[in-house]
Amino acid sequence: MAAPEIADLDPDERDIVAVVHDWVEASVRPVARELEHDNTYPAELIETMKQLGVYGLAIPQEYGGSGVSTPCFALVTEELARGWMSLAGAMGGHSVVARLITTFGTGEQKLSWLPRLATGQARATMALTEPGGGSDLQAIRTSATAGGQGYRLDGVKTWISNARAADVTAVLCKTDPDAVPASHGISILLAEKGPGFTVSRDLPKLGYKGVESCEIVFDGYECPRDALLGTEEGQGFRQMMGGLELGRIQVAARAVGVARAALEDSLRYAQQRQAFGQPIWRHQAVGHRLADMATRVDAARLLTVRAAAALDAGQRSDLEAGMAKLFASEACLQVTADAIKVHGGYGYSAEFDVERYYRDAPLMVVGEGTNDIQRNVIIRQLIDRYPA
Repeated sequence: MAAPEIADLDPDERDIVAVVHDWVEASVRPVARELEHDNTYPAELIETMKQLGVYGLAIPQEYGGSGVSTPCFALVTEELARGWMSLAGAMGGHSVVARLITTFGTGEQKLSWLPRLATGQARATMALTEPGGGSDLQAIRTSATAGGQGYRLDGVKTWISNARAADVTAVLCKTDPDAVPASHGISILLAEKGPGFTVSRDLPKLGYKGVESCEIVFDGYECPRDALLGTEEGQGFRQMMGGLELGRIQVAARAVGVARAALEDSLRYAQQRQAFGQPIWRHQAVGHRLADMATRVDAARLLTVRAAAALDAGQRSDLEAGMAKLFASEACLQVTADAIKVHGGYGYSAEFDVERYYRDAPLMVVGEGTNDIQRNVIIRQLIDRYPA
């Protein structure tokens, strides 16, 4: 299938999506299965992503990025995930950190980091989740104690994507453990690797192979004062909640990409596979399943693009981003399961890509805020927007 047509993209952005689509078709899909099964870091593909400008999509042109619209960013993410979801993961956290620095960083932080992040010369990730909890970010225990010329950082973070490849890690930490409410004592530090910063281990995963997800230990790590994102302590929770709006749109777009790949493979297979003297799509049980799959994919994309447009309009978009992430990830879970049913026994075979889609799909349900958390976000925003 060709890249989806979205009327609101300008011609240059359409070209960007088309270039990524063609590259995915020619260079990613033929190798993704082998790389994924071998759990191989896709170094050559990552280098091409840098050359294509993928790492600079969320960065303004004045700092060397392409500064595309968020709908364009989402559609590029979809194309990458359609080829191999891990590639979309390799630029997801990076883009959120780039947005954090663009929106909240000091002038010096922007000049120091954004031009290098835009080219992929430097890579970024974020460290939020801890072994004792993920969804309750106000309860984090990683501490940053001020003293001397900076902060002493102590704590453990887990499930950090691209932890080994990243040059800067946006660490959510407590600079004031006694603050009430707790969110007012949370800050973000832009940490570079050094003594006391240890990527301790890679975590084994069901899917999302090739790109590392790690545990990070901070033990007396010394972080300079100017590593504080912005100029004021205690703003980190608010800053990260703003950044995660883009993160949730990105995860929703990943889900659309994986679901779309499962749909496209199923449509091809259903036309080629014969049963009882005709292509299996003609059997109502299969044909109706394909119709439902296609409807879910299109609906998920529309919700994702709507959330992206709301973000660009400067609106508070946690409702739209939460809905997109919730629906797209649940749709992906359903569509990938249905793809296995369409393929029958071959859907269970490692020689077909649908088993990979099925293993990748659950990440979007639990990543970037679990879907139960998304439902909490959605209902709070609904009550705020539509009071009795």
